[in-house]
Amino acid sequence: MSNVVQKPEISKLGHFGLVSKDLEKSLWFFKEVVGLEETEVKDGVHYLRAWGDFEHHTMTLRQGEESHVDHIAWRTKRAEDVELFAKNLDQEGIEVRWVEEGTEAGQGKAFRFELPSGHTFEIYFQMEKTLASPETRSVLKNQSHKSWTRGVSPRRIDHVNILTSLLANDLSDFLQEHLGFNLRECVQTPDGNLVGAWLSVTPLVHDIAISHDPFAASTQEIHHVSYWLDNSQDLLRAADILKENGIFFKGPGKHGISQAMYIYAIDPGSGVRLELFTNGYLIFEPDWEPIVWGIDEMDIGFTYWGDQVDTKPENNPTIKVYDDKKFIRS
Repeated sequence: MSNVVQKPEISKLGHFGLVSKDLEKSLWFFKEVVGLEETEVKDGVHYLRAWGDFEHHTMTLRQGEESHVDHIAWRTKRAEDVELFAKNLDQEGIEVRWVEEGTEAGQGKAFRFELPSGHTFEIYFQMEKTLASPETRSVLKNQSHKSWTRGVSPRRIDHVNILTSLLANDLSDFLQEHLGFNLRECVQTPDGNLVGAWLSVTPLVHDIAISHDPFAASTQEIHHVSYWLDNSQDLLRAADILKENGIFFKGPGKHGISQAMYIYAIDPGSGVRLELFTNGYLIFEPDWEPIVWGIDEMDIGFTYWGDQVDTKPENNPTIKVYDDKKFIRS
């Protein structure tokens, strides 16, 4: 029998925790306009998910004095991986804080720690696969809730994009070394530094993206969180719904990086940016080599066509210059 200890692995993005200065507006936006389902309210925390999400929640939403994302949670492949990750991080001198079972509704024992940027990650395995209420339950046994009951109605959680004043290298290297992420695409400056990185543990191009802005308010900002729509027609329908409800948004457009289509909308309660996301490509090659983009290729990389959300000064007041080439986070 082999005595080799199996390396712990992350299986997917699980959920993120959003704190809003105006909980009422955020609940209206995410439940009525976006169309997320509420599975539970406990101790002032609202637990939400999309109609195709099986776990108890993919977003937690609560009131706070300042709006922010307080944690980003990742599910491991095996129950024992939680302890293994905690042990490995502790040995590297990274503080681990345990979260007891039930502290977060539906979730088993987990732990949290900070990235070098200060962003808080949560690692867990046990999570209830909550059955939808009879009123919202789909007749399909392989689907949690009825689709299209209200709002944009995305199928599932997709990814998160963190914003930092650190170079993307710092966080990209950490995610690869300590958590087993794979670098899929990146934006590289002439001196070899990364100002953007797209990484995943699944066949998606990115479960997480890292956007560098040297003038960001801090090292631990959030550029956007994202939910998935099935196709481009759903995205066009989403634009109508957002417009009818007075929600400011940018798009539709198509990224060169990931080849996916997008709309960026702002939650009026928290100010967080939500990306509605669809299409794109999947990666199945085990020997995938990261796609490297240069700064001078960003007009195509960030916006292949459509609303130039990332390169027009009037859309982004913080465009930076690297070697006379325009660059802005995606």
